[in-house]
Amino acid sequence: MRILIIGGTRFVGHAMAEAALAAGHDVTLLHRRATEELPAATHLLADRNGDLSVLADGRWDATIDVCAYLPGQVALLHDALGDRGGHHVFVSTVSVYADQDAPGADEDAALLPESAPETLEVTNETYGPLKVACERVARERWGGDGLTIIRPTYVVGPRDATARYPWWVLRAARGGRMILPGPEDAPMQCIDARDMGAWTIRLVEDRTTGVFTAARPATTFGQFLADTVAVVGQPAELVPVDGAFLTEQGVDGAQLPLWSEGAPEQVLAMSTARAEAAGLTHRPFEEVVRDTLAWAQAHPDQATRKGVGLAPEREQELIQATESKN
Repeated sequence: MRILIIGGTRFVGHAMAEAALAAGHDVTLLHRRATEELPAATHLLADRNGDLSVLADGRWDATIDVCAYLPGQVALLHDALGDRGGHHVFVSTVSVYADQDAPGADEDAALLPESAPETLEVTNETYGPLKVACERVARERWGGDGLTIIRPTYVVGPRDATARYPWWVLRAARGGRMILPGPEDAPMQCIDARDMGAWTIRLVEDRTTGVFTAARPATTFGQFLADTVAVVGQPAELVPVDGAFLTEQGVDGAQLPLWSEGAPEQVLAMSTARAEAAGLTHRPFEEVVRDTLAWAQAHPDQATRKGVGLAPEREQELIQATESKN
């Protein structure tokens, strides 16, 4: 197949491009900056927010849009491709779902209201509503018969330059007394980028349409960290610290990445049945942890980011403060 990927040189898109090339497909990547990554692919350089004339003469069996955050970007891509893009895959997010009352909701669950038409800034508050608007535009432009919508939860694994899960594996590798932010039983879901990438290409190959939540079966945040520490294998003691106390101390989800800031979110406990019925499989979590740690240790410049994670001294201060309070 001839597959066009919008993005494709970084984390999630890179995994999809690798999977497509490994399966023998002819892959074209549209992105902004020249790179030595993925030399077997055809690279088209353009800013998706501007002139897309580089797409004027091509024709593809499928297009995967990894990096649209604004509905105008979705419309602009359709204007540039028309019917030459083939089967369309739009990568959305579980952040489109409204708050759920219980775990196990499926893809038919209520969505958040769309963002206002004039919203152009992507923030923690606008991200989900903007993606809801993007999904609507994708449906209007490509129709249900030619569209697949994938809603991933937190994506993890090697090449994760968000530095969120890499912070935890690197922290576990340091050992010692390690904060476990509460509540321990808060829902948690993730998916390895490589599993998502391989599955997305299988959906393309089979021309599978529909909406799918992309995630591993739900666990708890406490178990997620305990499993991470166990695989890393360094002497580390997880010390529970009350979530409300942490928020009172000004700690947020940037300093403790992937943490729900003390408020359990049932959108991190969505049903995975529909995606699994459509062929989604998962590698052992031990492999996710080991590979993420190896990549993060080999690429500290990419696996760490200013503003992500607690400073060691601050972490110990919080642990000591909560213990003295108890």
